[in-house]
Amino acid sequence: MSAAPRLVLVDSVVVDVVLNVDTLPERGSDTYVEKSDSFAGGGFNVMAAASRLGLAAVYGGVVGLGPFATIAQEAMRHEDIVVATAPIDDLDTGFVVAIVESDGERTFLTSNGAEATLSTAQLDELDVQENDFVYFSGYALLHESNARALLSFLARIPASTCFLFDPGPIVNEIPEASLDAVFARVDWFSCNAREALSLTDTNDPEEAARVLRGRMHRGGVIVRVGADGCVVVESDDAAVRVPGYVVESIDSNGAGDCHVGAFAASLALKRPALEAARLANAAAAISVTKRGPATGPTWPELEAFLDQKKTEQSS
Repeated sequence: MSAAPRLVLVDSVVVDVVLNVDTLPERGSDTYVEKSDSFAGGGFNVMAAASRLGLAAVYGGVVGLGPFATIAQEAMRHEDIVVATAPIDDLDTGFVVAIVESDGERTFLTSNGAEATLSTAQLDELDVQENDFVYFSGYALLHESNARALLSFLARIPASTCFLFDPGPIVNEIPEASLDAVFARVDWFSCNAREALSLTDTNDPEEAARVLRGRMHRGGVIVRVGADGCVVVESDDAAVRVPGYVVESIDSNGAGDCHVGAFAASLALKRPALEAARLANAAAAISVTKRGPATGPTWPELEAFLDQKKTEQSS
């Protein structure tokens, strides 16, 4: 009997320093924030979303030692996330300042740390199984050493292992050769509409999803379109719109990560891709109604939300 599937994340776990403001401050101004807090973020958001929905998560990236590393490691322990590698002692974990405006829009400022030092030797310690899910984002490909290690890692994992990739907001900064290597292996390419349009030089999310799928050797594409849900293209099939859920957005930080994690957890339960996308839309909708970067639901919370929406539609 094969082992239960896991989400093996070989991306960066950082700390999000979240500052809530009415609007972005003017250059040179001195602005008081309404609220501030610090949370584990980055790839942690994806793992937390998956773990809360029953898909065991393993962090195969790098953590350091220091105050930010302590926040990251305690958060992973709280979510039952296994840290597969020992911390390095000469760097702290990096952090991201996330400025969240009153309408939920967010702006990021990033300072790299230990997570930017991933090596082939560290990835060699990971025992990835055929039924596992592997994930990393475009941020992981910005550091030259990380990119070399990750692309070599992709060539070594089992052919049947599901690889998910999200380019992230820095999509235009990813080296083209690295993107080509991702497209040659990826099973699910997930991004938001802005990123999809930027990658394809198109002005329609459905067309962008089809163009992206044309660069892939297998699998499918998901283009997230906010409250409107997402567009899914499987194989050479037509683009399918999977409706989203209208909610009052408080904080959109981490919503895309939640979508990816929930999608992977649903696939692990053998849900068809379109059903997994519907569940991911619901999970992401729930996440934006709460403050903080890792606000994905549990199954009971997700089912209650879907029941509520079904009742609203029938009344």
